[in-house]
Amino acid sequence: MIGLFGGTFDPIHHGHLRPALEVLTALRLRELRFVPLKHAVHRPQPQADATARVAMLRAALRAQPGFALDTRELERAGPSRTYDTLRAVRAEIGGDEPLGLLIGGDAFNGFLDWHRPRDILDLTHLIVMQRPGVALPRDTALRALLDTRRAEQPAALNQAPAGRIWLQAVTQLAISATAIRQCIARGESVRFLLPDAVFAIIEEQALYRGSVIRDAHAAPSA
Repeated sequence: MIGLFGGTFDPIHHGHLRPALEVLTALRLRELRFVPLKHAVHRPQPQADATARVAMLRAALRAQPGFALDTRELERAGPSRTYDTLRAVRAEIGGDEPLGLLIGGDAFNGFLDWHRPRDILDLTHLIVMQRPGVALPRDTALRALLDTRRAEQPAALNQAPAGRIWLQAVTQLAISATAIRQCIARGESVRFLLPDAVFAIIEEQALYRGSVIRDAHAAPSA
């Protein structure tokens, strides 16, 4: 199975990387692709430009077998919508390869508000990354969808190309890209919040220094 993990990655940090590694290992993914978005739909636009974010991603991913960078959203005009990206990936890999979209628990809670959510499930499985013991969503429609689509064993994800929902317990680190940018804007060190290679790029390119601090707690791009 191929996994897709989308986001601004502005910058990528250990809070992204550790859960992704746990999913890669637990589900024995053939490949896990990080997909940086170009134009955010439901959140502020990235502060670092695409070139800088790609450089940071390449630096963060190169040491981990199974991690890969997919820049298709950066190369496509218009807003970055998950449905469009999944259609493009499906056209590339065919209809039979199992595909899994990694999303956080908060993103899953708003999944039915995404652009064409049920069509998304025709294209991919959902892999919901959450802390162990987190309560199931309260929304009635989302609970009904989960009851219908939930996979009870990881093997079920490899028995169909799409359509199932898997809840994956992961280590969720209390690190956010927003907090990292704010620290840098205040002149504080962000060492150990992200890979050394990413830290080096931020230092070399003076990224996020003196930038306007913006709130990025909106719902994830769909």
